[in-house]
Amino acid sequence: MSMQSGNFRFLNLIKPVMCVLPEVEPPDRRIPFKEKILWTAISLFVFLVCCQIPIYGIVTSKSSDPFYWMRVILASNRGTLMELGISPIITSGMVMQLLAGSRIIDVDQTLKEDRALFNGAQKLFGMLITMGEAVAYVMSGMYGSLREIGASCALLIIFQLFFAGIVVILLDELMQKGYGMGSGISLFIATNICESIIWKAFSPTTMNTGKGTEFEGAIVATFHFMASRSDKLQALKDAFYRQSAPNLTNLFATILVFFIVIYFQGFKVDLAVKYQKVRGQQGSYPIKLFYTSNIPIILQTALVSNLYFFSQLLYRRFKSNMLVNLLGQWQEQDFGQSIPVGGFAYYISPPSSVSNIWEDPIHALIYVSFVLVSCALFSKFWIEVSGSSPRDVAKQLRDQSMVFKGHREESLLKVLDMYIPTAAAFGGMCIGMLTIMADFLGAIGSGTGILLAVTIIYQYFEMFYKEKEQGNMLFEAAETA
Repeated sequence: MSMQSGNFRFLNLIKPVMCVLPEVEPPDRRIPFKEKILWTAISLFVFLVCCQIPIYGIVTSKSSDPFYWMRVILASNRGTLMELGISPIITSGMVMQLLAGSRIIDVDQTLKEDRALFNGAQKLFGMLITMGEAVAYVMSGMYGSLREIGASCALLIIFQLFFAGIVVILLDELMQKGYGMGSGISLFIATNICESIIWKAFSPTTMNTGKGTEFEGAIVATFHFMASRSDKLQALKDAFYRQSAPNLTNLFATILVFFIVIYFQGFKVDLAVKYQKVRGQQGSYPIKLFYTSNIPIILQTALVSNLYFFSQLLYRRFKSNMLVNLLGQWQEQDFGQSIPVGGFAYYISPPSSVSNIWEDPIHALIYVSFVLVSCALFSKFWIEVSGSSPRDVAKQLRDQSMVFKGHREESLLKVLDMYIPTAAAFGGMCIGMLTIMADFLGAIGSGTGILLAVTIIYQYFEMFYKEKEQGNMLFEAAETA
């Protein structure tokens, strides 16, 4: 049922608050490539600074962390201003996209006013989610009990998280409106994941594992083992297979997955098109294997993280309840990490090592099936709600007076129906399979994280190349003039 009856439209409710919403003015000129790089660097610098500033007023941050699994992917950092990361933006964006795609709210993206109101509604929803999450974090005792914190400190923590959330929303808007390269969300996710991988490879921090002092970083630890131990063969074996910290096998697995994803990015089908209005002019419409890019794994991860979050909260309060135990049973580890040890949450979590696959093959089988099926379904669902379904693409091609070579205009939809749904479902499954492979190989971070990082870096590479090409064309045009 659409939220539209008579002259009433949901988006009209947003009009009164548009004047008070913080906004980044769109550029009134074409932003040069070097200036885009500068704004991108400034946005990244602000984000990284916020990742290091601790929240003032916290009593403790050693309690169990329900978002431990999602920290890297949500670009959030425990106990800092970036506690919430990009989760409010992702949640608001996906909910609004879902409402618009399923026609629950009426939006005409061809109208400038509708686009502005839709973006305003998304921003307002993002701010409300930020406030809701900030209040939930404080009330749940993540920073200490309310009695210890006090009312004034609790309000101060909520204000800090809300202010940081608005900064992230505005940084993303700054990038989206053309001042920077790509989107803030992609930039922050890729940076956080790459930072995690580099830290685990080169970390100079030491720890005592019972076999003596070891370095956390895989590469630093390798040099330390080879220099300090007399048995070089055992030192090399420890460098490749130690279980206490990241090892060289994890690092090589990460590099392998990186190149495999890059290889698959090039898989596409080019459909020849011709222009009806301009005789002889031809082109191609590419349909990539990763038609929906990394969206399926983001949606699948968002679903799993929410399930983990609620399962942990319920298990903490109602441990003896049978339904709660069926949903998930949790065990607290060191450093505020909780791991699922039973129930549905356990079976949809990745096996922690190859030995776990042999010990519990049913767990591995259910996990693989869940990831593949959910990624394929989310991919097919996303093309319907994001305006990239065969019907939407056929309309765009008709509007541009384009037809497929060797086919009539009436067969546009039929041809696209042969390719797009298959590419979406199979591409989603491939993304899921690559994530599983990365998890099973023990790649640094998580399979999801590496996949997101690689696809985002590849998108940035394509953007750089496109900007460079446009710059060369403008330079040649100026020379001929």
